[in-house]
Amino acid sequence: MPLEILLILVAGGIVGVTVLLHLSGKSELRALTPELAQSEWLRHAPDDTIIDVTVAHDGHSALIRTQTGNGLLWSFGADTVARHLLDFDWLEHPDGFEIQFHDFGTPKVIVHLDDFERRHWRHLLEPV
Repeated sequence: MPLEILLILVAGGIVGVTVLLHLSGKSELRALTPELAQSEWLRHAPDDTIIDVTVAHDGHSALIRTQTGNGLLWSFGADTVARHLLDFDWLEHPDGFEIQFHDFGTPKVIVHLDDFERRHWRHLLEPV
């Protein structure tokens, strides 16, 4: 088979799978509730004891308070990502906060918050 045809088939297959996943709803961000955020956090960090869960109004991120410290859970497509907030910087962003992790695998995430949430999360993120 000529290389040009093989490249067209491979590129068409990738585009086709992407379109099918998008049309089936697999590319939508997962909506979090406090119960779902708690269970998802425990899936990522099963040894943690959760004290409190604060879900953003848009339902795509949650601040998790545990006995070992704060953590951030956010939607990443149909799945979630969880990180303990141990070594990070948070910056003001027009849409909320930008959390910059000092980790190559997770450089940053933008947490979308309204003005009321921004004050509450700032209070929860500030060191004691």
